[in-house]
Amino acid sequence: MKFEETYLNDNILDALYDMRFDEMTPIQERCIPEILDGYDVLGVAQTGTGKTAAYLLPILSQLDDGGYPKDAINCVVMSPTRELAQQIDQAMQGFGYYLDGVSSVAVYGGNDGGRYEQELRGMRLGADVLIATPGRLLSHLKVGNLDLSRCSFFVLDEADRMLDMGFIDDIMKIVQQLPRSCQRIMFSATMPPKIRELAVNLLHDPVEVKIAVSKPAEKIRQSAYVCYEPQKLKIVKHLFKQGDLQRVIIFSGKKDKVKEVTRQLKQMHINCDQMHSDLSQQERDEVMYRFKAGQTDVLVATDIVARGIDIDDIRIVINYDVPHDAEDYVHRIGRTARADRDGQAITFVSDTDIYRFQQIEHFLGKEVEKTPLPEDLGEAPEYVKREKKRNDTRRHGRWHSKGDGSRNNRKRSKGKGGQKKGGTPKTDAPKQ
Repeated sequence: MKFEETYLNDNILDALYDMRFDEMTPIQERCIPEILDGYDVLGVAQTGTGKTAAYLLPILSQLDDGGYPKDAINCVVMSPTRELAQQIDQAMQGFGYYLDGVSSVAVYGGNDGGRYEQELRGMRLGADVLIATPGRLLSHLKVGNLDLSRCSFFVLDEADRMLDMGFIDDIMKIVQQLPRSCQRIMFSATMPPKIRELAVNLLHDPVEVKIAVSKPAEKIRQSAYVCYEPQKLKIVKHLFKQGDLQRVIIFSGKKDKVKEVTRQLKQMHINCDQMHSDLSQQERDEVMYRFKAGQTDVLVATDIVARGIDIDDIRIVINYDVPHDAEDYVHRIGRTARADRDGQAITFVSDTDIYRFQQIEHFLGKEVEKTPLPEDLGEAPEYVKREKKRNDTRRHGRWHSKGDGSRNNRKRSKGKGGQKKGGTPKTDAPKQ
């Protein structure tokens, strides 16, 4: 479907033409009409599917059409990190090139006083679009720099990363400042129970748009070690003796394990650093700067850096533990083999994680090569195939798969100000 087939306004279409954007991605095709119709939207899609345009384009189009207060914040876009906030701000500048009457300001921490004053001026003048990280936005709210009582659009981007970084309480404090009439849009790459619970509390009768997770790039060389938990650090030591340590990320699902692995690696005199939610934004920025600049060889991290951070020259990704689901696995190993480079992904599969890894292999449609343990590490657990569990067919609240991918053949009626047009909640299934 082409952008010109929607009712995005001409100024937006002109900007898209200049940017050589013609065909919509699946997430854009399903979200843009619904947002233009005034529905709350829950989007489940991985990084790189075009979700930023999926929410910015319809919001900017409506703001440019007019009817919104000039002295108010009309849209808030929440980002988990400064880097992503900057990327959204850059996209905003491109899409809004011909929108003379639509202004924006980006608000995020880790800056000097001059930046703070610039943020303050933008908010006081009533920027139409406010792009912000939770901590910084909450600090402005607490001192009275910001009024969200007339906000018409609220976007929560990368909600699962917000959860990983401990921002959910901050988000709910911000949401309490929004009017009930505010149209709400939420995107997440994965949908664990806590994120679905957040969606229930945040959204009003949402349309759910789910785009199937893509398979990992074929050029990623995937392998696995089947092992017991105490053998994992010994495998790392063995791997690092084999050659070049540069540009390695080791992922673990728990920050306590990240801290322990980092401590053990430093005892092995490995040039490493750690990334997890206990670090401040400034500390995370410093860690990422050192790693991107090549000052650190190995980064041990939780899934905070599994999405949204563009580092093109990662050579090896090591899953110290098996990710919870296929989506997390794809995001983790997708940090390597980028920009036409080759890459390697190694997963440590403990005896308690065998069935979970078999589920990931089922998603991949192939069995990942198992590398034998070094002889001095002893015996490995047996990789026994287990019977697949029966699927749970229970429905979760009002969200359920319709199966046919239809949109209820509902006639769209263009609206302004995030007003709901009625109708029942509905779900768009991924295009087959």
